[in-house]
Amino acid sequence: MLNRIEHGTRTDQPGLLIAHGLYGSARNWGVIAKRLSDTRKVVAVDMRNHGLSPWFETQSYPDMAGDLAEVLAALDGPYDVLGHSMGGKAAMVLALTRPELVNRLIVADIAPVAYSHTQIQYIEAMKSVDLSRVEKRSDVAEQLQPVVDDPTLISFFTQSLDIKSKKWRLNLDVLAGEMPKILSFPDISGRYEGPALFLSGADSDYVKREYRSIIKDLFPKAQFAKIPGAGHWLHAEKPREFEAAIRVWLG
Repeated sequence: MLNRIEHGTRTDQPGLLIAHGLYGSARNWGVIAKRLSDTRKVVAVDMRNHGLSPWFETQSYPDMAGDLAEVLAALDGPYDVLGHSMGGKAAMVLALTRPELVNRLIVADIAPVAYSHTQIQYIEAMKSVDLSRVEKRSDVAEQLQPVVDDPTLISFFTQSLDIKSKKWRLNLDVLAGEMPKILSFPDISGRYEGPALFLSGADSDYVKREYRSIIKDLFPKAQFAKIPGAGHWLHAEKPREFEAAIRVWLG
């Protein structure tokens, strides 16, 4: 089963399950999860091949949705489900295939479509790090600076390194091999009739206006909102605004 980090104990509101994006982890969501747990139980998971969760040979969305379903069954769901990027696609597949487990759906900056802009360059960047020379996270950051142009992403990636054992907590080989599946979206005929929020960064091009008809076909109750000044990593770039948007919608 997926590794999970739980915050809060209140049960008068539905619980919230958080699924991170590619190269992320439950730890990345620690501050937001803890703050949102003042009114509900919040559970953040490490997706397969990430963090402290088991490694598998596949990274398909049906498999990831199945992992989330297993967690929700153990938590005695349904829960509200929030997913960002890859985690958002997994959450959508979960809602479409196991709607009884999803109370409400929040999808952060992703659409149920195939994308062409690959993320493979970041795998190559992480593989290029000489782990034998790493004693602290700043050593990793120093090696990544010439090959990763965004300081925010460098900090994000270094959180997935186990400094003590000098190993990435990412199954980089499988993630590279499964990149076509990660970029795609499975052909699913179902519909999720529950409430759904598609929350995007105003500066991101991941959820284009022409995708809205596709989203509405699968999620007829979908609502759309944007966070000004935020890109694809909206929860990291504008954490307070992101948290506020989630609170308002869940409330």
